[in-house]
Amino acid sequence: MSEGPQPPVSEEEWRNRFIIINLVRIGGAAIALFGAAAMQTDLLRHGGAIGLGLAIALLGLLISFPGSMALVRRWRTPPGP
Repeated sequence: MSEGPQPPVSEEEWRNRFIIINLVRIGGAAIALFGAAAMQTDLLRHGGAIGLGLAIALLGLLISFPGSMALVRRWRTPPGP
């Protein structure tokens, strides 16, 4: 089902989208680093919290890579599959 032609996007909106995509990538990387630190250091628990740290690190990676790619696909011009 085609939505028809999209109106052109302003330069300000492109800039804002670029910033949001990069903030998602940076935020996901920061979460992954926090998870890695939680696994290896006494940040959350003495001796490290391997299970929790691994889950947090994987969540950060899922936010960073597929999350930013989903935004790129959503805002692609012209809209693709």
